[in-house]
Formats: sequence, C-alpha cells, structure tokens
Amino acid sequence: MSATEAGLPAGIDAIHEPRSARMDQRTKPSVKASIEAAADLMGIEASAFVVMAAYARAQELLSSKQQTLLSRGDHQMLLAALDEHHPPTPALMEAWRLHQEQVVRSA
Repeated sequence: MSATEAGLPAGIDAIHEPRSARMDQRTKPSVKASIEAAADLMGIEASAFVVMAAYARAQELLSSKQQTLLSRGDHQMLLAALDEHHPPTPALMEAWRLHQEQVVRSA
C-alpha cells in the first residue's frame, strides 16, 4: 500500500534516493502494539507506518514554521507599511555596514 492509499501524504514516495539511513527508537510495549495494530489495518509493516507518519508530521511542522499566515487586515497593514518610504535609521545603516564588511567582502 502506498502512502497515498494509506491516507498519508505521498511526499515520501516521491523521494528518489536509497533507503540507507537507519533510525532506532525505544518505546513502551503498549505503544508498539498500537502502532503494529494500526499498521496491520492499513496492510503495511509497522516500520513503514512509523516512517510515513513521522515524515508526514515532520513536513507539517516544518511547513508551519516556514510560513506566516496573516489575516486580511494584517496583510493590508503589512503592504501599507512596505509602501511607506522612510529613510534608513542609524541602526539599519550600521547593520548594512557590518553586512558589507563581514559577509560581502569575506565571500
């Protein structure tokens, strides 16, 4: 059964690389039994179930931290603030100078 058929995101099936990395976990017997029972219901091995579920959750978490959702009002306020023209502050000028000195010139 594929990840999609199992009701999990298909992302892991789309990764074309060898399955060479190992992960070992310790858990309580009751947790293991629940995982195995759920995997049996889906017709997949427990290790595949754990990997698919953990990968799906990891993708959700990473995605939620890489995006910022704004309400319509907040979005309009952000765009209005970006449209305002203000001269750079002394702190911004210092940050730019340090960036040029430490990052651009060292590259």
